[in-house]
Amino acid sequence: MTNLKRSLQFSSILLIFIAIAVLLRVINLGSREFWYDEVLSLLLCTGQKMAYETPKDTPVTLANYTPLLSLPIENGISDILVTLKNFFRGLASEPHPPLFFLGQHVWLRLFGNTEVAMRSLGALLSIGAIASAYGLGRRLLGHRGGLLFAALLGTNNYYLFHSLNVRMYGPLVLWIILSAWALLELIEDKILERKDPNISSQKNKVIWNFVLIGSVAAGFLTFYYFVYFLLALAVLVLWLDRQRWWHYALPMGAGVLLTSPWVLWGTTQQLRNADFERFGKSQSLIETVVKHLEGAIQPFGIHLVLGDWVSILPPAIATVAGVGAIALLVFCSISLWRENQRRVLGVALILGILPLLIAVAVDILKGQFTTGFGFGRSTIYILPGCLLLLAVWIERATGQWRQTVATVLLLLYLSVSIADFSTRHRWMFHQIADIIKQEPTTPTLIAMNSNAWGHVLRLAYYIPPKLPVELLAQPSTKLAPMLEKTLTSEPSNYQRLLWLDSARPVWGSRTTEAQKKQIQQILNDQFQLTKTQQLFGTWELDQFTAYLYQRSASNP
Repeated sequence: MTNLKRSLQFSSILLIFIAIAVLLRVINLGSREFWYDEVLSLLLCTGQKMAYETPKDTPVTLANYTPLLSLPIENGISDILVTLKNFFRGLASEPHPPLFFLGQHVWLRLFGNTEVAMRSLGALLSIGAIASAYGLGRRLLGHRGGLLFAALLGTNNYYLFHSLNVRMYGPLVLWIILSAWALLELIEDKILERKDPNISSQKNKVIWNFVLIGSVAAGFLTFYYFVYFLLALAVLVLWLDRQRWWHYALPMGAGVLLTSPWVLWGTTQQLRNADFERFGKSQSLIETVVKHLEGAIQPFGIHLVLGDWVSILPPAIATVAGVGAIALLVFCSISLWRENQRRVLGVALILGILPLLIAVAVDILKGQFTTGFGFGRSTIYILPGCLLLLAVWIERATGQWRQTVATVLLLLYLSVSIADFSTRHRWMFHQIADIIKQEPTTPTLIAMNSNAWGHVLRLAYYIPPKLPVELLAQPSTKLAPMLEKTLTSEPSNYQRLLWLDSARPVWGSRTTEAQKKQIQQILNDQFQLTKTQQLFGTWELDQFTAYLYQRSASNP
């Protein structure tokens, strides 16, 4: 087989993987329920976060929460302006900038609040990121290298998960890739212009400058830690074209300047309301060192090896996977150095490794642990650069094994992704709704050991509002006495009771055995246990034990 035919065959294989990656996004838009943070995104996007009230120590009609997950009734421009005002007020207490939520708000107005509708915007942006990955890869590695980079990004399980997640992490990857691609196009154009002024195109310069300005602004307005990647871009400029650094500093600075209205109004309010304690502080020097090491190691294992599976695995597995991923990246770097591919190696290392090193350094100085937060979500900005390094190594350092190595790696990624979405279901709130629907006219009290809004709102979203359901949501320490008080004061109001025991109540501790016995004793006085069901999702926040009780015949 000639080299041309072999190259065309390889390109066709890569295109097939890219097509499958797109297909996976389309068919899985509604394959899972909203998870905890997604329903919070929905609440923010409706502009009704300020109307939400945490359940008190008395039952509340569950249907009262359902309207909060849709746009409020609007009869004119003035009502729309009120909604937008409340929308931005709700963002003031959030730790994230507004662009993602604003985009989802517009999308919500156009297509509604179903899972498919809410996730489709992120899926479209992820397809745009895959296309942009091709452009960035083509700039560095040629057509085939661009396809390889796009295929790696598209099939990567961690990115697939965030592509189908109503959160800001998936869209951030698009702005990461676009900003890097635009900057490299401008740098290459300047280098070519020095060699031959006739080659340069003023139109292309203008386009790429606007792309760089827009992607920098969008990145910063999507996720504040984009600043680490922006610093890496500055280092890239100094490494590739330091003599003309100001040509690139101007559009990058303009992008940052565009964010100033939000920074002056929104970020200052967010800082006042920020909960920095969630990033934790250690008690000893050894614990501090271990946490920082985990924060520097685990993201590589999560992003490149485990993907979303990390949510059900012990942290030690993520550390081991991280060590393995780092070893692979070191091997790739050494191979590329020996092959004299130092320029593309440097680009990949600056885009993929340097931002994390900056983040770890900032964590050490501030005494916090942001890089280890949220199963790798807070460091997703390194994912494109790390995948680019793998693509560079496969394209430039594997020789005749190129097609085999690429195919094996892509098959592994694809297998992990397909297994994730075909075997790990998130359907527990539908199951709860099905239990309620078995007797749709029977007044039912749901008693839950969590008053966290991600749990409360998912109940409200998936249980039809026409069903006569009330909710008593209290921390584990308060649920038993509040339940006893409710059943004593209103002994005949509920013919059925569903006790939901969360494995992770979020805002409190899980139910102890003593607390369970106390609740059982209270319920056994008036009700009879008819069903016990274990409910599972994709991680601990989705796990419940459901106990269905019917009122005893002796207590009508």
